[in-house]
Amino acid sequence: MNLLRRTLAVLAPFGLALLVWAGLSATGRINAFILPAPGAVLRALIQGLCSGELLSATALSLWRVGCGFGISVVTAVPLGIALGSSHRLRGLLDPLLKFVRPIPPIAWLPLAILWFGIGNGPSYFLTMVASFFPILTSTMTGVENVSQQHLAVARCFGATRASILWDIVIPSSLPMMISGIRTGFGFAWMAVVAAEMIATRSGLGYLIYTSQDLLRTDRVLVGMLVIGMIGLLVDTLIVHLKDRWIHWV
Repeated sequence: MNLLRRTLAVLAPFGLALLVWAGLSATGRINAFILPAPGAVLRALIQGLCSGELLSATALSLWRVGCGFGISVVTAVPLGIALGSSHRLRGLLDPLLKFVRPIPPIAWLPLAILWFGIGNGPSYFLTMVASFFPILTSTMTGVENVSQQHLAVARCFGATRASILWDIVIPSSLPMMISGIRTGFGFAWMAVVAAEMIATRSGLGYLIYTSQDLLRTDRVLVGMLVIGMIGLLVDTLIVHLKDRWIHWV
């Protein structure tokens, strides 16, 4: 029953939005060129699936996000733990990080094209940049907020630095790490679409870009719907894993 209620709670807003969209389209209050009816978008979705174009574009975008996002996770998490644990290191790197962090990921695109050329390279780089700082900041905050009493008790019992790190610091800061990873994936997913519109010739971003040039608004909406659905599914999966694995908070 609880699962059914949660499912209905998630689907209800989508159902309401679809009804409003269909109703406005049926009454002719929305220009079909600006916003096609749900039926037209559904037909474009089926055509994209049958031709394989949509599946190929989705797979390429997911691969690019996976590579760039994976690089962010394996670099930002250790660095965040180190910065959160060391006041000296944080004082050394904090000014540089505060300088680079406000630069929008899309602003790096011209340099990424110069450095890596047209293709996958700029997409990897942009997704890495977009997701790096949310993961880094959340990890660092989680480490900084570890209970000092727990650390003091561990030291009194003669715990080593490695033991304190693995048994206290990482488990205590894991919820914040997961929150940063959750936010970072959303930023990475947005960044890869922007990169694909300019620096590649494939992927969902390129599909949207070329559909706009062809005046195929229905295909543009298909690309947007797939992007939103994947983002929702991944976010839901991360929340589910967090609730299932992190049972001590």
